[in-house]
Amino acid sequence: MRNRNILFQLWLNKRESDCLSKKSKECGYSRSEYVRSLLDGYIPRPMPPPEYHDMMRELNQIGNNLNQIAQKAHILNVVDVGRFDAAVKRFTEAVTKIEEAVLLPVKISVKTFPGYCD
Repeated sequence: MRNRNILFQLWLNKRESDCLSKKSKECGYSRSEYVRSLLDGYIPRPMPPPEYHDMMRELNQIGNNLNQIAQKAHILNVVDVGRFDAAVKRFTEAVTKIEEAVLLPVKISVKTFPGYCD
């Protein structure tokens, strides 16, 4: 059985149709997915440039190296473990912030988007 069983047709002019197509394509969404996302209260973000994934992969490799060094430091007790752990935590938080800023859709507040349905 279909999850969505109500058909909704909408008439758009050329400009509106082109705009919807452009915005949905920028996000990697179908036109339907884009509209449903807006109805759910989220503005999808455009897909990040290809370089983003390369940079994130490199950052994650650096983070993995830091974790390996931290494990060795805990065993040998040769570095300031607390300071190193704090640096790893800051690194992880920075990566998370970058991912959230670039990838996650933006939640619309009711004041910003009065057509939002709860």
